[in-house]
Amino acid sequence: MAALPRRAGNDRIAGEQAALRRVATLVAGAAAPEEVFAAVAEEAGRLLGAHHATMSRYDPDGTGRVVASWSGTGAAFPVGTCLPLGGRNAHTLVFQTQRPARISDYADASGPTGEAAREFGFRASVSVPVVVEGGLWGVMVVEHTREEPLPPGAEARLTAFTELAATAIANAQARVELRGFAEEQAALRRVATLVARAAPPAQVLTAVTEEAGRLLHATYAAMGRYDPDDMVSVVAARSSTGAAFLSVDDRLRLGGRNVPTMVFQTGRPARIDDFAELSGPIGDDARALGLRAGVGVPVSVEGRLWGVMAVLSREEPLPAGTEPRLAGFTELAATAIANAQARVELRGSAEEQAALRRVATLVAQGASPGNVFAAVTEEAGRLLHADYAAMKRYDPDDTITIVAAWSSASAAFPLGTHARLGGHNVPTIIFQTRQPARIDDYTTASGPLAELAFKFGMRASVGVPVSVEGRLWGVMLVGSSGEPPPAGTEARLAGFTELAATAIANAEAQAALTASRARIVATADATRRRIERNLHDGAQQRLVSLALDLRAAQATAPPGAGQLVQELDGVAAGLDDVLGELREIARGLHPAVLAESGLLPALKTLARRSPIPVRLDIQVDRRLPEPVETAVYYTVAEALTNAAKHARATTADIEVADSDGVLHIHIRDDGRGGADFTHGTGLIGLKDRAEALGGHLQVHSPPREGTTLDITLPVDEPARPQLPPVVAGQSNDAGTQRRRRL
Repeated sequence: MAALPRRAGNDRIAGEQAALRRVATLVAGAAAPEEVFAAVAEEAGRLLGAHHATMSRYDPDGTGRVVASWSGTGAAFPVGTCLPLGGRNAHTLVFQTQRPARISDYADASGPTGEAAREFGFRASVSVPVVVEGGLWGVMVVEHTREEPLPPGAEARLTAFTELAATAIANAQARVELRGFAEEQAALRRVATLVARAAPPAQVLTAVTEEAGRLLHATYAAMGRYDPDDMVSVVAARSSTGAAFLSVDDRLRLGGRNVPTMVFQTGRPARIDDFAELSGPIGDDARALGLRAGVGVPVSVEGRLWGVMAVLSREEPLPAGTEPRLAGFTELAATAIANAQARVELRGSAEEQAALRRVATLVAQGASPGNVFAAVTEEAGRLLHADYAAMKRYDPDDTITIVAAWSSASAAFPLGTHARLGGHNVPTIIFQTRQPARIDDYTTASGPLAELAFKFGMRASVGVPVSVEGRLWGVMLVGSSGEPPPAGTEARLAGFTELAATAIANAEAQAALTASRARIVATADATRRRIERNLHDGAQQRLVSLALDLRAAQATAPPGAGQLVQELDGVAAGLDDVLGELREIARGLHPAVLAESGLLPALKTLARRSPIPVRLDIQVDRRLPEPVETAVYYTVAEALTNAAKHARATTADIEVADSDGVLHIHIRDDGRGGADFTHGTGLIGLKDRAEALGGHLQVHSPPREGTTLDITLPVDEPARPQLPPVVAGQSNDAGTQRRRRL
């Protein structure tokens, strides 16, 4: 009798192994998952003597969806049935614990699924999780209508079947993923080929949108470019239904809660699985089309957010992993955009450099400012594809004058046109702010200049200041009769204005240098002639007469007066020496204390001789080059004379400091002020003397607030004014000849 239970046990094991072998054969033969699921449910149900067996997949929306069902009595959950989770029932217990579960009496079951099971007459169940690659995928449940529970060990026996089901699921997923990966790589390869061939960006973006939409089984796919006015422009669109929901060049306003706006705000991928939550203009349009869910990823070009790539669905939400798969396509799109931009920028840069080089050549050749202005204006207008270009000079009477103009087609602004500043227009804005300015819609402009621009058909313009040595000189402007000039126009225009400013500065410097040198030479010559005349007509003539008288007296000395003749000869020689010394003074008049002791004692002497009190602060501990010391001495002397004689000052302050190879002289008095370069030649002479040494002199003298002179002089390698060699040689030769004659 003992052999019967053993034989029954062997038969059970053999039957179980046969059932597992049949299922394993299906798995090994790569049968469809649905076929494997059905076989698992039937084999497990029959093997465990159950009346019903079900395999269900857990969905993200909190339900279990039946994927296989078998019944020995006819009562069963149909395939596709959604079983809501919740309460106490086989499906919910496994979902919550991820472990096998047993219910011995369905009187204790609850929740929608438990109530449905009771309606089918089920009394007890055993359920085990279906785990695929470490993640809970679903549940396998066997149930019967008898009151007694399912046999012990049913959980372990059932688990063997679910492991085969999990293997089938994993294999199927791997095949799907492999097929999807191959399709994705093929799609990416097709787009990459277009990029490598430098296809136009529009063609690449269209291909990206088509391939991504098809690969991800999306209802719609679209790529949009973010515009500066909080709009997104459609650059490519694709529909799987044949009816397009967007067209290229459509423009949609951002705002609210929708995928393009979320990507724009965060610069990161965005997903909305329920479009009932949408808002804003884009959200309203999407809901009207019956869309349910969408995913979008940013398109970034060289680190800057350029646009968005979005895929949308009318059915269930797009699967997990859509974002990184979509990003692979947007990277190719970004590469195409960057390459196209680089080609355009390279071509534009080459054209810009050529234009700048042509203008720079004119500047280097010393062309007249008028020629440079005309070249700058035309080159800038052509390079920036403007309809109009003009250079204008600000005048002292709050007006502006056109000094160069160019037009691509119609008549240009007439040269010499004079207009008053004021209102809202680019030249007036630049005059007020000293910054580049732009008006993209001239219907909002006002003032005489706006009226003039509107008269010539200008509808938008950009301008940049022309500054010469830190001083606002004028404005360079390009305008359009249609669309506003593109972003970046200001920076490109600035390169031309710098060349124009250089030409202006060169012309002004050349004129100032010529005038300064002429004044210095004239002043030096006039002073030299005056001193020479005064000495020659005065002291020199007197000394010459005395010397002649002495020689005459020596000639009339009586014989035997040798001692007297010798003494007279010594006196005559002394007169010759004095006359020679006087001539040396005439050629190079210079204070003796300055030559012998340096700047500090010389300035102390000036301060002591000044009729007004002087406070000295001299921070110089070395001898400076002679021209610098002389310039400082005469500048201080002239300033003190002016302060006492003309400004009626009561005190003066003099500061001299040597710092980093530059001598800084600050002279201030408390006189009545009002000094400037137009009143007399004193200040002009000081300015010329400073500039002749490579320095600068500035005057600040408001009425009734005293006068301040600030002078800077280079002291390491000062510019030394030189007399022409012939003049120096003539002076020396003439002095030698006169001494010989005397």
